[in-house]
Amino acid sequence: MQDFDVGARLKEMRVAAGMSQRRLAELSDVPHGQISMIETNRSSPSVASLRKILGGLGVTMSEFFEPDSGSSSAVFFKPGELRDLTSRLYSTFEAQGRITLQQVGDARAHNLQILYERYEPGADTGETMLEHVASEGGIVIAGELEITVGEQTAILKAGDSYLFNSTQPHRFRNISDRECVVVSACSPPYL
Repeated sequence: MQDFDVGARLKEMRVAAGMSQRRLAELSDVPHGQISMIETNRSSPSVASLRKILGGLGVTMSEFFEPDSGSSSAVFFKPGELRDLTSRLYSTFEAQGRITLQQVGDARAHNLQILYERYEPGADTGETMLEHVASEGGIVIAGELEITVGEQTAILKAGDSYLFNSTQPHRFRNISDRECVVVSACSPPYL
């Protein structure tokens, strides 16, 4: 797979939206220089930073990384038909460990994102806590996952679940020595 050019894609979307770098920075609540650094590929954004910037553009991570994927009227999906939202992310972001996210169908069309998530041992969404406008919840299917939401932290095991307002800062980490599998939902979609 060819490396995904985050800088070129961001610039293409910003120009198509008729925004200056300064205006996008203001809407995203990030420094003006950060937009320039990303667009010229002198800096790779964290997942949290890219989400903020894409929020300023009004697009999801899925739309950013898979611009040509069209809407589908499919109702049922085989494992191989899930949309991989992470295969291109790890050549771009400073992630700890491997996190795999696969999406069921067209989340945008249904205003609901359902994910099949896998966290390898040591996987971590990062020290920069995630925040976005949505509600999200999930069930741990296998393994263990440490989840921090605001000031609360818990280690969830198979069968345990979570549900929270995603505007609260949050983080997911697999601190065990085996893979963790989670099925989650988020509305509206944020990836």
